[in-house]
Amino acid sequence: MVTIEDYGTYETAWCPGCGNFSLLAGVKEALVEKGLEPHRVLFVSGIGQAAKAPHYLNANVFDGLHGRSLPVATGAKLANPELTVIVESGDGCNYGEGGNHLIAAIRRNIDITVIVHDNQVYGLTKGQASPTSQEGFTTKAQPGGVVLERFNPIAVAVAMHAGFVARSFTGYKEHLSEMIRRGIEHRGLALIDVLQPCVSFNHLNNFAWYKKRCYELPRDHDPADWEEAMKTAMEWGERIPIGVIYTNDRPPFEDRFPVLAGGPLVGRDVDRAELANVLETYR
Repeated sequence: MVTIEDYGTYETAWCPGCGNFSLLAGVKEALVEKGLEPHRVLFVSGIGQAAKAPHYLNANVFDGLHGRSLPVATGAKLANPELTVIVESGDGCNYGEGGNHLIAAIRRNIDITVIVHDNQVYGLTKGQASPTSQEGFTTKAQPGGVVLERFNPIAVAVAMHAGFVARSFTGYKEHLSEMIRRGIEHRGLALIDVLQPCVSFNHLNNFAWYKKRCYELPRDHDPADWEEAMKTAMEWGERIPIGVIYTNDRPPFEDRFPVLAGGPLVGRDVDRAELANVLETYR
């Protein structure tokens, strides 16, 4: 039986009060609820305080370049579809440097779960504005305020018919854990945008700010209704919806490769005769 203790307890490098703590606890609870043993899980991350999260888990971890976690996760899932692959990194990593990879992953609908620590600021490199920072948000690097329109990851994902699109908030740990668990269960790409305060560099979007605005979607919300999901995705400001916003049953990317029907590529022998035939075609 899998327990929380199986995923270990580590000393972190996060600031006291950081939303990362609740998110780490929510991830562990979701994995335990799913009965996933650590050796069956791979976490892939990039660079940033959020990307350090897998460092504090007893599981398989690949910590890569800033914004480049999704290509690695895609390769790992194709090599071993039996592995539960989770990308965990920040809003700058996934929506900024890695924005092009996110779009490609949504198009492919690879069966991985993407958990984004969305604190609307770069928390590792001392507080620059991130793609999700609000217009007018002031930082040391943007003393006159952000002049760009805020990037809306939920709207982009829904518009592109991502397999599973959800939002949660670290102030509601049970809700957060449920969204992560449901994202893991979904066959196809699951994007979970997690609102979590950066107590050191974002003094606007704090716990009180989120708690005043976040509300759970009503029971009659139909996540299969694309038009309704788009309307919900565009809601931001005085009220912020959290929950499963959109989902569909598009076949995952790995189902499109007949070679994977024979099982994971990991551990399979190389057919050297067939390889020689392939090489002959390049003469």
